[in-house]
Amino acid sequence: MSIKVNYNNMMASVIGQQGITDDELNKILPLAKSAHNKVEQGRGNAMQGWMDSPYNQTEVVRTIEKMAADIQKRFENFVVLGIGGSALGPIAVFYALKHLYYNELPRSVRKTPRFYVVDNVDPERMNALFDIIDVKNTVFNVITKSGATSETMSQYLIVMDMLKAKLGDKAREHIIATTSESKGNLIKLAKEQNFATLYIPDGVGGRFSELSPVGLLPAAVVGIDIKQMLKGAQDMDERAKSSDIAQNPALAVAALQYIAMNKGKNIGVMMPYADSLKYIADWYAQLWAESLGKEVDLDGKTVNVGQTPVKSLGVTDQHSQVQLYNEGPYDKVITFLEVNNFRTDRTIPNGCESFPDVSFLCGHTLAELMTNELKATRYTLTKRGRMNYTISMDKVDEYNIGALLYLMQLQTAYVGAMLNINTYNQPGVEGGKNATYALFGRKGYEKTAEEIRSAKPDDVKYIV
Repeated sequence: MSIKVNYNNMMASVIGQQGITDDELNKILPLAKSAHNKVEQGRGNAMQGWMDSPYNQTEVVRTIEKMAADIQKRFENFVVLGIGGSALGPIAVFYALKHLYYNELPRSVRKTPRFYVVDNVDPERMNALFDIIDVKNTVFNVITKSGATSETMSQYLIVMDMLKAKLGDKAREHIIATTSESKGNLIKLAKEQNFATLYIPDGVGGRFSELSPVGLLPAAVVGIDIKQMLKGAQDMDERAKSSDIAQNPALAVAALQYIAMNKGKNIGVMMPYADSLKYIADWYAQLWAESLGKEVDLDGKTVNVGQTPVKSLGVTDQHSQVQLYNEGPYDKVITFLEVNNFRTDRTIPNGCESFPDVSFLCGHTLAELMTNELKATRYTLTKRGRMNYTISMDKVDEYNIGALLYLMQLQTAYVGAMLNINTYNQPGVEGGKNATYALFGRKGYEKTAEEIRSAKPDDVKYIV
């Protein structure tokens, strides 16, 4: 496995007083090992079903590959309808592993259907999709475990209405439901309408679902090798069975981030130096924020823990955010994602010989420029005593992406155990959902509706 974690620049011996001392790291090791043991003991149970994903999907993969082959033959477009983990995972993997202008390529080159994800209910965005696709040549993958996700089910109703108007009884052939096998609205609809169906295991929550059918079908449809993704995850899991941070990179990062959070580093910046990995940072932001941002711990104590994830892109955001990272508050940990070998490259041609501040680039490659900009940013942050570490991989491929996603899931689980919180719930999300239901007059939410109606009105003196 090529994935490595280099955390030299987290240590006080490198960055000075803002860093972590060996003594601080050694003191936290018993807690880290206890967290590792807790996560291992929970393997496959309750909401840790995601830990079985690399191992127990042989038949599921076979079904998905057959389904994907049929879709590739019959349809021009594949559209995911989902939100949160049902969308961010498929987006991240698609952009990581396919051509960066995939949908613009002719079918003769890309071979597989165009790919879209509709992960919001902005009416302009929804209508814009219908301006560029023909629903008669499109299959829609509706992803919601409960079948009660307002955003996704609204999308489904709109799409199904259009399909029925144009295709009648054949509309069902254009819907694939990815949902719970045993409960919820969507499985009932799927059975009534005879939709093709894939199942999300009960112990797999949305933000941990990319290596389940949620992410595997969209990946397979566009020609991604899902077996290699799962193999990468499996090999990372094998590495992580050790409770020694010298062997387990996910536990090492978890321990470091836990210490950093306790030292006031309340912001975690994910900064890939590869456009292909840009949306990995988006996926990670949900995983980290929703899992760790909790008001109370497992003992009922008010703790208000969590680290705010920030998405950044090298080198783009060297020209928008790095000024703050270098000279602003010492409240951040920067995680660099580094690619050692890009899949393509481009030589910078000769020219501008009369301009020394440009001509020095000539004859070098864009990959060299990207790599050196990463090194330079890392150097300046380190010189200024700013915590940073690097996750590197030899190349962006299915195996390494599977391993990277799994590393981040493990890291999150370990930190959650160290914080003594429920890593898998999201009560802070439910409040907004309930208020939305109330505003629409949904039965059972009358009390919340009354609370909203009786809220103190905005004071006009604070409106400009």
